[in-house]
Amino acid sequence: MTMIKFPEKFEWGAATASYQIEGAYNEDGKGESIWDRFTHQKGNIANNDNGDVACDHYHRYQQDVKLMQEIGLDTYRFSIAWPRILPAGKGKINQKGIDFYKNLVNKLLEAGIKPAATLYHWDLPQKLQDNGGWENRDTAKYFNEYAQIMYRELGDLVPRWITHNEPMVVSMVGNLWGEHAPGFTDPQKALQVAHNLLLSHGMAVKSFRESGIDGQVGITLNLNHVYPKTNSTEDQLAKDYCDAFNNRWFLDPVFKAKYPEKLMSLYQNEYDNPFEMEKGDLEIISRDIDFLGINYYSRAVVEYDESEKLNFKTVKPDGVEYTEMDWEVYPEGLTDLLLRLNKEYTKAPIFITENGAAYDDQIAEDGQVHDKKRVEYLEEHFKAAKQAIEAGVNLAGYYIWSLMDNFEWAYGYDKRFGIIFIDYENEQTRILKDSAKLLQEVIAKNGLDK
Repeated sequence: MTMIKFPEKFEWGAATASYQIEGAYNEDGKGESIWDRFTHQKGNIANNDNGDVACDHYHRYQQDVKLMQEIGLDTYRFSIAWPRILPAGKGKINQKGIDFYKNLVNKLLEAGIKPAATLYHWDLPQKLQDNGGWENRDTAKYFNEYAQIMYRELGDLVPRWITHNEPMVVSMVGNLWGEHAPGFTDPQKALQVAHNLLLSHGMAVKSFRESGIDGQVGITLNLNHVYPKTNSTEDQLAKDYCDAFNNRWFLDPVFKAKYPEKLMSLYQNEYDNPFEMEKGDLEIISRDIDFLGINYYSRAVVEYDESEKLNFKTVKPDGVEYTEMDWEVYPEGLTDLLLRLNKEYTKAPIFITENGAAYDDQIAEDGQVHDKKRVEYLEEHFKAAKQAIEAGVNLAGYYIWSLMDNFEWAYGYDKRFGIIFIDYENEQTRILKDSAKLLQEVIAKNGLDK
């Protein structure tokens, strides 16, 4: 049997986010986040679930690091809860919050696991939201101050830093579609939020450079390769608009110091001034980064629809497999996306910072969790990643989403993405799924059987 081998220094990891796993939502001086507020309002989340306890990682992190070590992770991507560090988002520092992350990082290092810290995975301090949140340009300044604190406290321990996770989701799902905190449905608010998020990214990159930390800084964007339903001129136009909305609205400012012109024209036709931007902002946003993180789950297929504001609507292909999230399983889209990024945007290292699938996992009679579909999903996506490497893409690592089942935002605990099963009803018991054993084997061999 032949092996698909990955490059010698390729890094294998898993990822999580603070609000989704930590719990301890009001312990040890932590301030309220927008997700604490949003989940405590009835009707926002499936089953009225919340992250008050989640996976109780705040109290069980040592056990969780042991499981990471058992799987053999090279690296672990976690996020820092801003309101744990600065309960009001600015001002007084909560030392107990810093101590928690310092203890976690030290445990990772003892276990031989490289820490990768995300500064913002959506849990904005509620006190800042009360003052306009990300729509308020001052929030970018406060984010930069928070970043400087974390660089100072953990910079000698954490070699890889991600400023933001998925600004597209923060801005559009939280402020245009209203499905995530803070729950607004205001197009101009969403555009302003997107710009200020990117601005804060650029500011935090500058602070990282000035800190003198011997490490890497980058950003994570959720991207999907877009395909037209047909080869018609109209559907090609739909593809361009969808790509501009989903991908280029965030890629172009970071790498090209501009926003997509065609989409900007649409917004300018709709609003006199789509959002506030100051001279020099795009130069700040486009400061050089050391790597790009991408989160890939599925592709987008679109057709032209002039009744839609942005001239496109997504369609669901028939006769294909979908995950529990109703997302199409399409590994070829990962290869296509990586090739496109390499060609059009960056030769810097790319990390897949999230990839995975939700399935309806159950504990079997033998006490194990046999998640065959997730195993197949991951194997096919690993192969798709290797194809991109063979074609010349500088892919440096791969983080599975997620290390463990967790609070899946608007879906509550209904969707399981983890390679570790969490038995919420039975004292938070952790069980390595078959997908965890697959990853264990892939890491040991730095490859997989064809």
